[in-house]
Amino acid sequence: MPTITTKDGVEIFYKDWGSGQPIVFSHGWPLSADDWDAQMMFFVSQGFRVIAHDRRGHGRSTQVSDGHDMDHYADDLAALTEKLNLKDAVHVGHSTGGGEVIHYLGRHGESRVAKAAILSAVPPLMVKTDANPGGLPKAVFDDLQKQLAASRSQFYYDVAAGPFYGYNRPGAKPSEPVIWNWWRQGMMGGAKAHYDGIVAFSQTDFTEDLKRISVPVFVMHGDDDQIVPYADSAPHSAKLLKNGTLKTYKGFPHGMPTTHTETINADLLAFIRL
Repeated sequence: MPTITTKDGVEIFYKDWGSGQPIVFSHGWPLSADDWDAQMMFFVSQGFRVIAHDRRGHGRSTQVSDGHDMDHYADDLAALTEKLNLKDAVHVGHSTGGGEVIHYLGRHGESRVAKAAILSAVPPLMVKTDANPGGLPKAVFDDLQKQLAASRSQFYYDVAAGPFYGYNRPGAKPSEPVIWNWWRQGMMGGAKAHYDGIVAFSQTDFTEDLKRISVPVFVMHGDDDQIVPYADSAPHSAKLLKNGTLKTYKGFPHGMPTTHTETINADLLAFIRL
């Protein structure tokens, strides 16, 4: 399997298909590069080089005990882009991966990057604080950790079968293959990485990173997102960015790259080709 080895000895698995301008995909918690299959198949057919990695502790990457924080996530992404010598890249991040992309740009600069897109993404800050009164109480994320520690398998099924794809909404038609594919990806990774990752995605403040970025960033978010509530995320990120464009999807859930693949792919393609 293709991997790179980070400075602290972690093997990061990645996929690298096609040729042309590179598009780099960063996945959400607690998933893997496989969550981008529909996007990677589409964009490689459009003449792009598509790359996606498994975050440390996730998927096929090393299940290390430590380093499950945004600094390490961003540094691992930087190590991958340097190893592959990517230039003029478009970075696309979903959920936690959106935070990873924003922190990578803020921490490592834009010399290798042309554009970015963040979908259903966690910035600027998910947890409620004095400075972020619209955020979710810390107790919400503490409860996620409690459920994960008690029965990760059941917890992951419940997330996928319920709020992640909006399958708990009246009239929704749950897809068992989609649910079990989410569950499969989650169970491939390490429990410790996923437990610590809840703190990483909920308590990292991306405000200064967002202010630092000057490349065009497409902020895409559904207004029925039950995982990363719309009101305290996408509109704020778009305002903090120097060159941000916000698109709001009426009724779309958190997992919209899967539930509304054609719409998301078409909008991403239009943005990249601008």
